[in-house]
Amino acid sequence: MRPEVAARVNINEFNMLKMTKTAEQKTRGEWAVDSWQRYRVVQQPEYPDVEAYHSVLQKIHTFPPLVSIGEVEKLRAKIADASAGRAFVLQGGDCAERFIDCNEHMIANRLKILLQMSVILTYGIRMPIIKVGRIAGQYAKPRSKNNEHVNGLDIPSYRGDCVNSFEPDPLARVADPQRLLQSYYYSSMTLNYIRAMIDGGFADLHHPYHWNLHSIEQTKKWPAYRNVVDRILDAVNFMEAFGGTRPESLGKVDFYVSHEGLLLGYEEALTRKDPVSGRYYNLGAHTVWIGDRTRAIDGAHVEYFRGIANPVGIKVGPGCEADELLELLAVLNPKNEPGRIILITRFGINHVEQKLPQVVQAVQKAGFQVAWSCDPMHGNIISSNGNRKTRDFSDILTEFQHCFRIHKELESFLAGAHFELTGEDVTECIGGAVELKDDDLAKNYETYCDPRLNYAQSLEIAFLITQLFQENNA
Repeated sequence: MRPEVAARVNINEFNMLKMTKTAEQKTRGEWAVDSWQRYRVVQQPEYPDVEAYHSVLQKIHTFPPLVSIGEVEKLRAKIADASAGRAFVLQGGDCAERFIDCNEHMIANRLKILLQMSVILTYGIRMPIIKVGRIAGQYAKPRSKNNEHVNGLDIPSYRGDCVNSFEPDPLARVADPQRLLQSYYYSSMTLNYIRAMIDGGFADLHHPYHWNLHSIEQTKKWPAYRNVVDRILDAVNFMEAFGGTRPESLGKVDFYVSHEGLLLGYEEALTRKDPVSGRYYNLGAHTVWIGDRTRAIDGAHVEYFRGIANPVGIKVGPGCEADELLELLAVLNPKNEPGRIILITRFGINHVEQKLPQVVQAVQKAGFQVAWSCDPMHGNIISSNGNRKTRDFSDILTEFQHCFRIHKELESFLAGAHFELTGEDVTECIGGAVELKDDDLAKNYETYCDPRLNYAQSLEIAFLITQLFQENNA
């Protein structure tokens, strides 16, 4: 069942929430693009040369935006459809992008895996797939500690290529504002190439390059997966022969980019006011999200995010209580507009069955319109025998299955999935059809931060999601 949230609105309780929001706004004062600076800010690097930092931000503010307001509004309308059960959001990409990966091969493979997954999902769950990449701007990462101990030295933590270097050298770990400038350039180049590939027919389902499933073809599950791929291609050929689909239309897709809105100075520099509507947009991405470490109701990130008109994601971890989440929704979406909020739950297999029903029921009772998404990655990090960070594919799948079941039982709709993944054959997450073991991790462990699903594991998760939907509709 795909219910409209409005059917469950408790008018009295929602009005009380609006009154709470009104009081909160009076305390906060009027929003401005820099009003976040009056609030408690966390996860921001310390720049030794503050003057150089502000000079870089001023320069970025003069540059052209990376995306358009029209694209942002188009995505917002699509997310409204997802919240109503009419579409599904596939959001995925690198944990943290690296400057060295801004090249033809790496960008093409990232786009390729997301497009392939979206085709499998479209065929399997019979609804539009909203394709959102963690790409063209995901260069910053929050860290649990400001410093780390490496080679006998206590040095600043690596916070992403737009802040400092991954190289474990004290000088290389000093926050460098010039890296913010590089982040803009690399984001621009990446986005430009993605658009050029899509316009040039890269998304054409007939192109043999897109169906080069080499790594998953060696697994035991390949015969079942191959049957799905063959049926997709048969459907495409049938529609063309029947006259219902023009060949050129099969290469036209909408693709959106996203990143965590972490470095507020950089995000402010990319924020523009629409002269027509008077609304402010972050034009460094189509959608940005607030991390689980930065969603404090009295924090600077929430203050910044409440004033932009982009669709906004909120990561919801096990430490987020239902009352806190309702406060966040009242601040970030006071008019309860559809398409504005994506709630990305990341509880982990040890907490999802307890915590998810609590927040879903609270949001339902209050009547907030949101698109629910499951991030089964971030709550399931473990350590391998060699003391490497990894994730077990079975944990990732299990959390997603629990999310799907709980939403169904509560007459809610799981409208999306959020993955850290890559189109490369890395060895960072154990398990899956490729049956990676602890001992395999050292073969091609490339991530600078958290472990990602590789190409075969990413395709497998798409096949398994389609099975869940099909079993539900059987």
